[in-house]
Amino acid sequence: MSEMDEMMEAMLCSMSKEEKQDMMNKMMGKFFADMTTEDKQRMMEQMMPKMMEGINMMEMMPKRMMSMMGGGQGKGKGMPAMMPNMMTNMMPHCMNMMLPAIPKEERVEFVLNMVTTLMEQGSAGMSDEEKNEFVAKILERATR
Repeated sequence: MSEMDEMMEAMLCSMSKEEKQDMMNKMMGKFFADMTTEDKQRMMEQMMPKMMEGINMMEMMPKRMMSMMGGGQGKGKGMPAMMPNMMTNMMPHCMNMMLPAIPKEERVEFVLNMVTTLMEQGSAGMSDEEKNEFVAKILERATR
């Protein structure tokens, strides 16, 4: 272990959780100042598995999504106008990054729950014929 590693370990061991978070917030601007977007992307991909350790995605995702939507209490129909568009653009990318970091058993259960919800809510208000076409499109895409 290098001297720098030893010094960092000693310093971090003596800090509270709040002190670590405060230090991180203060250092972010300086740390990332000379990094390119590609550098940050690469770093995030390397850090994601460590950051996701111990997090139950099946619990966290619905809570996170509801908080992003204002707890479902937004303007008009209960959701800010930009939310559906943001979800359809961002969610596939989020899943690409996060799913590989989830243990297999949890990942399978999460995917089954998501597919069920997507199919039920995606076909809401459709006729039987429309639902059949919808399911056929899903199966075609899933079995490519």
